[in-house]
Amino acid sequence: MTLTFKPLQTYRDDFSFRNSPAAIARFPFPFPEDQYMYSVNLEPAVSRDPGSVFEHSFDVDEHYVSEMAERARVLELDPDRCLVMPHMAQAAWDTLEMLMEHLSRDYPQHFRLARDGNAWHWQNLALGIEQHFIYGDPATLPCEPLEYITRQMQGDFAVLDQRDGDLYMDAGMVTCPADWSLRFDAGMSFKQWHSPVPMAHQIGVFDRALKYLLNIQVGQPVRRLNWTLTINPRLDTSPETYHEWGSDRGTVTPENVGRLVHLRVELQLMTRLPRSNALLFGIRTYLISLDELVTNPAWAQRLHRVMRDLPDPIADYKGITRYRQTLVDWLRRFDPEA
Repeated sequence: MTLTFKPLQTYRDDFSFRNSPAAIARFPFPFPEDQYMYSVNLEPAVSRDPGSVFEHSFDVDEHYVSEMAERARVLELDPDRCLVMPHMAQAAWDTLEMLMEHLSRDYPQHFRLARDGNAWHWQNLALGIEQHFIYGDPATLPCEPLEYITRQMQGDFAVLDQRDGDLYMDAGMVTCPADWSLRFDAGMSFKQWHSPVPMAHQIGVFDRALKYLLNIQVGQPVRRLNWTLTINPRLDTSPETYHEWGSDRGTVTPENVGRLVHLRVELQLMTRLPRSNALLFGIRTYLISLDELVTNPAWAQRLHRVMRDLPDPIADYKGITRYRQTLVDWLRRFDPEA
């Protein structure tokens, strides 16, 4: 599949973001059944389905240039969205190495990496970036290594330090979160940063997930899908910018549901970093408007049933409650059995 990038689109202000038919077709629809309940739902992150979001460990798509412009904009307004605690310096280099290796191998028409010992030459043809640097020497890069490479990657990244039988969020680049904050969660343990999630603790989801993640080995990454709904194609729905987007949930009407409401799916990747033993947690976000989603009749029918029967605590946690009935009423027309 030839990868081409769409002209610059926006995730704020005039919200010009749109998916092409090809992007709609490869959207990672997250519901395997007509109802939803939390599960660990981890699977080995092996390459499958050429052309899909599951073909490569780190997916690059038509929105690459637009997302990188949005990341740069967020960092310009709030540089603290990237954080690396001092003891995570090796993990930051580890992350840079892994991401450069994957991009140059999986998308050689856009990314190139040449190495001569610790002397590296990186080319990002998509963004017009060329950099000679010494691996391990931060003075040879224009910024800290985790920030340098994740400014060129779609999705957010948390780098988790593993110690004392737990995982701690001690580094990351988070500019497109679904209502959480790296600044707030920094230094927290796995269960601490998941504490707001309703119902999942009672059924033991996080106990099982943590046990599984602690045992991930080098070269055996895993992935899962997570989802929520977002009003407008807004990537940065962080607590820091809540004053900009919080009131959007009150603007949904029967006439604008299809245009405003977006299904937001995270393809989450967890992979062990070989030098530092840290766990890299990639959160690749995909957005699709309901107008785009219902062009697939099977998705439209299933989304109606999931939203209709969603447990109230989950709907409330995901911020859907305020406009849920309007959403369900609009989706009903796409469910022949409703």
